[in-house]
Amino acid sequence: MPDSRHDVVVIGAGPAALCIAAALAERGVAVQGLAPDDPAAPWPNTYGIWGPEVDALGLGHLLGHRWRDTRSYFGDRLASPAVQHGIDYGLFDKTALQQHWWQPCQQAGLVWHLGRAASIDHDPQGSVVITDAGERLAARLVIDASGHHSPFVTRPDEGPVAGQAAYGIVGRFSAPPVDPGQFVLMDYRCDHLSEAEQRCGPPTFLYAMDFGEGVFFAEETSLALAPAVPYDVLKDRLLRRLALRGITVEEVQHEEFCLFPMNLPLPDLQQRVVGFGGSAAMVHPASGYMVGALLRRAPALAEAIATGLQQRDASADQLACTAWQALWPLELQRKHALYRFGLEKLMRFSEPQLRAHFRTFFGLPREQWYGFLTNTLSLPQLIAAMVRLFITAPLAVKAGLMGMQGSELQLGLRMLRP
Repeated sequence: MPDSRHDVVVIGAGPAALCIAAALAERGVAVQGLAPDDPAAPWPNTYGIWGPEVDALGLGHLLGHRWRDTRSYFGDRLASPAVQHGIDYGLFDKTALQQHWWQPCQQAGLVWHLGRAASIDHDPQGSVVITDAGERLAARLVIDASGHHSPFVTRPDEGPVAGQAAYGIVGRFSAPPVDPGQFVLMDYRCDHLSEAEQRCGPPTFLYAMDFGEGVFFAEETSLALAPAVPYDVLKDRLLRRLALRGITVEEVQHEEFCLFPMNLPLPDLQQRVVGFGGSAAMVHPASGYMVGALLRRAPALAEAIATGLQQRDASADQLACTAWQALWPLELQRKHALYRFGLEKLMRFSEPQLRAHFRTFFGLPREQWYGFLTNTLSLPQLIAAMVRLFITAPLAVKAGLMGMQGSELQLGLRMLRP
């Protein structure tokens, strides 16, 4: 292996890559990056987070928008009442969030090479990433933060992967799709669909918010299905939903297309390449959120790597093992199995069952449903929340939760023995 001029190579240029690169750079770790795109190029998608979650991290200043009127609708008709959440919700200023991570990288003199990783060679002391142009980047550890479809982070094949799909429009409308100053997390009202679609079609909901100055964001979303709901179906449903309310799109400033896996198995935690972000299955299997997890978990991972690098007699295998253990400790592995167990149930729910489920879920004490969605409950607290949900759920939801099909039994057992 050529002489290692760096401690870590980070593959990727999105939020996960910049997040872990910045955390490592702040701890004095010598990092170099590799990505096909400029890490300073604007990000296309939006990233949301609950207000208390970002406040607890001391990063409320990175929000571009913040709403206090947060609500959802779980009835089937336009006249159905709202469920008030009572917790602020925020949308990151993408540029501010990117700069929050990019500045420490620049200050540390981090070089981001442009190119794609073609292969990775390993030996007992480190690894060499070989690019498609033949460049060789040597380091003691490789972190792959390139996304869900990384060829270098291996995981078991556990059947079809469910995707959360969404199609959204940022722009101006003939009338507000939500009330001024309002944020709607989930609007499951479905009277714009035919009876056949309501009975047999995939359940989808509206995620929408007021950006101010006459600009709104409206997005039709599928929680998770395998195969994922196509974009053209989501776009058609969004436009029909708006049309029922007498609303047309007058100006499209941005179209958003989102598709990411919700139920990925955990990677092999013994492998040499360490994942972070989507490649490490860090998407919350119940909500689809990940940025909060990146912000919370990057410091512990970076600290473990920095400490491991100081042990020069440790092998590269030992360093990778230390990193994986810091990223996925036993309790988080068990919680991930429990969340996937719950998602398997929800994916088989009919639309009425799903609406009843969420109405019950947001009827839980706020600290329980909020902690569930942010993955900040301890394992005993998470189990207590799920037991309470079952007890208070209507019979139709209980029946759906009790049925054991597919991989649910395996996932339930994995909570005991990951």
